[in-house]
Amino acid sequence: MTTVGTTQDGGEGADWSLSSPLSVVPVEGAAAARFRAIRDEHFEFVWRSVRRLGVPDADADDAAQQVFIVLSRRLDEIAAGSERAFLFGTAMRVAMQVRRAMRRRSEVSLSEDGATELPLEPPDTGPDAEELLAQRRARAMLDEVLETLPLDVRAVFVLFELEEMRVPEIASLLGIPLGTAASRLRRGRELFQAELSRVQARKKRSIR
Repeated sequence: MTTVGTTQDGGEGADWSLSSPLSVVPVEGAAAARFRAIRDEHFEFVWRSVRRLGVPDADADDAAQQVFIVLSRRLDEIAAGSERAFLFGTAMRVAMQVRRAMRRRSEVSLSEDGATELPLEPPDTGPDAEELLAQRRARAMLDEVLETLPLDVRAVFVLFELEEMRVPEIASLLGIPLGTAASRLRRGRELFQAELSRVQARKKRSIR
């Protein structure tokens, strides 16, 4: 028997090996082989998805793990070929839960301290520090802009622009009409460009 689940403290560094002493959900026999195959094929997709749906880096591993815990519990309900759609839908729900928890923590922090502390990243002293800093800033800007998009619009935008999926694939994956997917993509592009322009203008003003 193999199991999948969270570590005792739910912290970072959870071991994803199916032979590790994870708990919660037993997966046996052919189901274990299927679970392993799905996890190996789609883990990076799930991790990217939760990140782009608003989960910060520090919580992305745990959020991805939660997606696969749900998968293990409902594996026998998922038809062959629909695994990716199930995983993305689950990733959306997990991301929403994480974002709600973040808002609650932020509200508590504001009420107790009157301000929200932002984690400071240590300076990178490696040879490519400037390039890494530029990458972090670009990703932070992307996250900031994506955060403003409604979740249903963001899902289509992320799948098309970042995962490079075609609109018919997206419509099938999300279980929505083709026209709805196309409409959400158009809306997502409009909102993204408008917000990106606002963010860039604000950053230019702040460095003057």
